[in-house]
Amino acid sequence: MQTEKWTDYEIIATGGGEKLERWGDVVLLRPDPQAIWEAPFPLAGYPGLCARYVRSSTGGGRWDIKRRMPQEWTVSYGSLKFLIKPMGFKHTGLFPEQAYNWDVMTGLVKNAGGRPTVLNLFGYTGGASVALAAAGAKVTHVDAAKNMVERCGQNARLSACPEDGIRYIVDDCSKFVAREKRRGNRYNAILMDPPSYGRGPGGEMWKLEDNICELVSEAAGLLSEDPLFFLINSYTTGLQPTVLENILRVYLPEGEVEAYELTLPTGDRGIKLPCGCTGLWRT
Repeated sequence: MQTEKWTDYEIIATGGGEKLERWGDVVLLRPDPQAIWEAPFPLAGYPGLCARYVRSSTGGGRWDIKRRMPQEWTVSYGSLKFLIKPMGFKHTGLFPEQAYNWDVMTGLVKNAGGRPTVLNLFGYTGGASVALAAAGAKVTHVDAAKNMVERCGQNARLSACPEDGIRYIVDDCSKFVAREKRRGNRYNAILMDPPSYGRGPGGEMWKLEDNICELVSEAAGLLSEDPLFFLINSYTTGLQPTVLENILRVYLPEGEVEAYELTLPTGDRGIKLPCGCTGLWRT
């Protein structure tokens, strides 16, 4: 599944373990372990290249700036606006392939009418939270990284979301779910984009294969009596869409379940770049 609606983002070319991208007027070259095929030309020599993320042999990496560029800038997806900034571990603050899921979820919210409540776990910089709040939902955005939650707030203000559209929570997602169950709080929809590995603000260890089933089971208990959807996204290498589909069938009530691979179109030989997978349950 992929969206064709981006105008401020495109993949120019891929190969040799890298992808050449345009973010607005800025061209970046970043590692991509899926792009194992040969590049159509030397990507690092692209005339408009602004910066390249270079991995270190000892771990991590750095941005090699090729030409003058802003420290951060804004891109648009329809009426939504997001801050982009080259950050550590090759990130930019946005995953453009998720626009497909934004469109699916906002469609369900708009069809439901009113102001459905949505819980976004591992919300990162808030692409989904902003899209859902702009569509009329009341979102609870949870992430263990304070700076990412703050960036969500910046994106929400850029996109002119309602002031009461997003509630911001800095917390370990598993602990937050447990507390919400004790409080008796319920949501019309839940989404989560858990990392392969991670640590909570108190040093809590997270490993997707060990923790995802328990978290989905616990979070499913937060669905209201009138649920809309439950969405799981994963970038864990080797985790097939069918695995997410099976998890949703096991831990969610009877409903419609589908799972799919997310891809991004490229201007490179008709190639579609794989970008993780999603499982979606809905009534």
